[in-house]
Amino acid sequence: MDMQNDFDRILFFEHARKSAEATYAKNPLDADNLTRWGGALLELSQFQSVPDSKKMIQEAILKLEEALQVNTAKHDTLWCLGNAHTSHAFLTPDQDEAKVSFDKATGYFEQAVAEDPGNELYAKSLEVAAKAPEIHKEIHKSGGIAQEVAAAGPSSSSGGMKGSKKKKTSDLKYDIFGWIILAVGIVAWVGFAKTHMPPPPPPPR
Repeated sequence: MDMQNDFDRILFFEHARKSAEATYAKNPLDADNLTRWGGALLELSQFQSVPDSKKMIQEAILKLEEALQVNTAKHDTLWCLGNAHTSHAFLTPDQDEAKVSFDKATGYFEQAVAEDPGNELYAKSLEVAAKAPEIHKEIHKSGGIAQEVAAAGPSSSSGGMKGSKKKKTSDLKYDIFGWIILAVGIVAWVGFAKTHMPPPPPPPR
């Protein structure tokens, strides 16, 4: 069931990404479209290996930054950028490097809250961002995502533990990104649905 669900999500966001790419070719200055594109890439990044995931997150950041160049006060773009930098930080084992991404994320969340002060999701993201470096430290101290980074390269370890470790790491990665990705997915999906709404029925005569 989960696998089917994941497959459906991959198909959906891949379609959203391609659609955004086509729209961009016609109008590169559509900030909503660029935000949807970045959101779709961020969603798709969770289904990749760690190195590919990082590349896709970087690509998402570029699209979102492009959207901000069109509209500097676009709060959903600011918020998505905060999530992208948070995701990137969690995939970065080096604490100093990760801190740079966490600081950027906090800055974007603060701007999103400033632009849309009543938004509970933005406020919650800012609150969680304050705890993120500590969570990062715990994860990487216990092997965490670093195990998966190692697993993505040439394997030098052996033994029956590897499979269960990899599964735990993968579960952990999904837990961390759960709130981020779900929320970004909702934003991307709503935006995508809006642009593909069927026309309203004609009024009765």
